[in-house]
Amino acid sequence: MGVEDLPDTMKAVQVSQFNKPYQVRTVPVPKKLHGPDLLIKVAVASYCHTDSMVTAGIFPPPLPCTASHEGAGTIVAMGPDVPSEYKIGMRVIGGLPYHPCRVCEDCTTGPENQRQYCPTVERHNGVLGDGFFAEYALVDSWNTTPLPDKVTFEAAAPLACAGRTIWRGVDQTGLVSGQWIALVGSGGGLGHLGIQFAKARGLNVIGVDARDDGLELSKSSGADVVVDARKGKEEVAKQVQSVTGGKGADATVSISDHKDATAISCAITKMHGEVIQIAQPKEVIVPFHEFIFRDIRLRGSLLCSEQESRRMLAEVAANNIHTKVNIFKGLDSIHDLMEVIHGGKIQGKAVIVIDEEQIQKEKELGAKV
Repeated sequence: MGVEDLPDTMKAVQVSQFNKPYQVRTVPVPKKLHGPDLLIKVAVASYCHTDSMVTAGIFPPPLPCTASHEGAGTIVAMGPDVPSEYKIGMRVIGGLPYHPCRVCEDCTTGPENQRQYCPTVERHNGVLGDGFFAEYALVDSWNTTPLPDKVTFEAAAPLACAGRTIWRGVDQTGLVSGQWIALVGSGGGLGHLGIQFAKARGLNVIGVDARDDGLELSKSSGADVVVDARKGKEEVAKQVQSVTGGKGADATVSISDHKDATAISCAITKMHGEVIQIAQPKEVIVPFHEFIFRDIRLRGSLLCSEQESRRMLAEVAANNIHTKVNIFKGLDSIHDLMEVIHGGKIQGKAVIVIDEEQIQKEKELGAKV
C-alpha cells in the first residue's frame, strides 16, 4: 500500500479555539512526507495533563490543531530518507519532536540522551502541531520507537510521553539497587509507572500523594512506603526520615503540579541529594532553607531520547510494567473521556482505541503487557 491508496480524509479530535471543548472534525490525511517522515495508522492515543495546557493556550499551537501527543500505531508510509530498520507494518510509538534541526550541538556532538532538546525543532506533535487523536499521524523517524511484540498498543500510547518522561526522571537520579527514591505525586499516570520502573531497578520506593485514590494506586503499583502529603511538609519529612534511617530519600522525583510539591520534594531528600523536577507548574517554589541550607540539587528533565525510549520499552517488556488505562472506544468518545478527566476520579491514564483491527492483530503477536 502506498500513500495514494490511503483515504484522502480522516476523523480527528481538534482544538479549534483555546479554552473551548474539543471538536471531532473531518480533516485531510497528511500524505506529504518529507525525508525522515513516517505516516502511522493510529491504533491508540492517550490523554495527558499537558493536553490541558494546550487547550488553555499555555502551549499555543496554530489552530486548528489535532490533539494528543501520546500515540501508538502501525507504519503505513515512509519518506525517502527513513532508516532501513523501519518497515511498513512495523508497530511503533510516535515521537513528539518533529524535524529537529540535526545541526545543533544537541542533535550532533552532544550526548545521545540530550537529542530531544533541539532548540529549533520544527514542532512537537500534539503540543505545537498536529498529534495522535486522529486516524493517521505524521511523525519523524528520528524520534519514533519500534514496539516490542509483547507490549500492547493500549499500554504503549501512554508510554509515548508519560512513560518516556517518568522513566528518564528515575534514570536521571542515577540511583542503584538498595537506595531510596521518593516520588511526589506517585499516584497518577506518571507516578504509578515510575514506581514500577524504580522497583524493577531494585530501588526502595516512597510514594507521596494527596488523594485517597492516588495513595491506593501507589500501594498497588508496588511502593514500599506510602505517605499522605495532606499531613503537611514537616510530617511527610518526618515519616520519610523514619523509614530511611534518619537521612531522607537518596533522590526524589517531583511529579505533582501542586504549589508545595517541589518544596516537599526538597524537604524529604537527604542532605546533598538531588531532586528531579518533571512537573510543570506555573512556578516552581522552594523555600531557600530547604534548598540552600541542605545543599539540594534541583534538576529539570524532559522526555527520553530515542535510544532511551528503546531502553524504556525493553524494561517494560522484561519486567511486565503495567500501564493502568481507562479505555474509551472511538474518537467520538472524546467528550466522555473529558467528563471523566474533569471529574477528577480517574486512576492511571485515559486512552482512546481508534483502530480496533490493530488491537486484534497484535494479539496474534503475543502482545499482553
